[in-house]
Amino acid sequence: MLRVGLTGGIGSGKSAVAARLVERGAVLIDADQVAREVVAPGTDGLAEIVAAFSDEVLDADGALDRPALGALVFADEAARRRLESITHPRVRARTAELTAAAAPDSIVVNDVPLLVEVGLAPTYHLVVVVQTAVPTRLERLARDRGMGRAEAERRMAAQADDARRRAVADVVLTNDGSLAALHDAVDALWGRRLLPYEDNLRERRVVPPGRVDRADADATWPEQYARLAARIRHALGADALRIDHIGATAVPGLAAQDVIDVQVAVSSLADADGALADRLANAGFPRVPGQWWDDPRPAGSARWEKRLHGSADPARPVRLHVRVADSPGWRYALMMRDHLRADPDQRAAYLMFKRDLADAAPEVGVSGTASDPWFDEEYLRAEQWAEQTGWRP
Repeated sequence: MLRVGLTGGIGSGKSAVAARLVERGAVLIDADQVAREVVAPGTDGLAEIVAAFSDEVLDADGALDRPALGALVFADEAARRRLESITHPRVRARTAELTAAAAPDSIVVNDVPLLVEVGLAPTYHLVVVVQTAVPTRLERLARDRGMGRAEAERRMAAQADDARRRAVADVVLTNDGSLAALHDAVDALWGRRLLPYEDNLRERRVVPPGRVDRADADATWPEQYARLAARIRHALGADALRIDHIGATAVPGLAAQDVIDVQVAVSSLADADGALADRLANAGFPRVPGQWWDDPRPAGSARWEKRLHGSADPARPVRLHVRVADSPGWRYALMMRDHLRADPDQRAAYLMFKRDLADAAPEVGVSGTASDPWFDEEYLRAEQWAEQTGWRP
């Protein structure tokens, strides 16, 4: 099933987005609600909190007195960590239970206010951030919750700022206008991205890049890669010996087709099959059918075999190359990237070559290294550069 992380600062309108997604058919898991459930009266969670902090954290009805507990842990790092060791595992376990109970074709939305702060972004297929200007948030908090400005600002300061939230966001929903405008944005996200993403994920269907026009250099490509790499690392753990951003979008300032190339290093191609391929597919990166390899450099030697995965996300084309660590193909991808980063003349020559190639064959393939003499020449230039500079992958 497709797992979506939803977050936003206090007063941003995150709850309105969650409600609209439920209307469209999403299964909602509210982290705040789960956190209350696991420490409700009669639970082991509440009993352990009382054992750790005394019954002074209970109100007259025997329920958790959150302000009293907050006063104990707010300025005490050790106490806060003790509390988190009690609540966080229970919240994770209950969240897993609720997720497992959803239908296999569900779109499960986790509403998590502290998603950024606790580092949960890589655990979702997609992260949606609701962003609203601070003055608007202050106005809404005063109007809807009767919250004074000082208290509202204190709560905002305790959360991640907009820049940190944007860094993990695959989608930013701006909520500075009307509720109708927000609903329109949510509906577009649901129909154009979430529904097809869920279908592709369940069917293990790769979204082919197809016709992707060359774009000006995008300063956010490295950030987009970082989000993809974090998901891949979460899915593969130590089986991914190394994850790298390669290809044209990894070269700053270089115009390129908007397709992120990712290289995953493994111990052997046998390791790239079976469970590892399943974990990548479940994380949103299905295997591309067929046999794949790179043309060797120099030409004439045995072809460089690899495994190729793509993306199930219709809005983020990806080519994910799985190669053996320290193999010729793995080394060449890194060396060519670093050579182009270091040599502006070769960047210009590469861009001109790619433009000519796109004009001749505008459909973007999913293979790696093109069988063109230019690459043989670039290989020799890059090898010479590597020897002169002492470059190592």
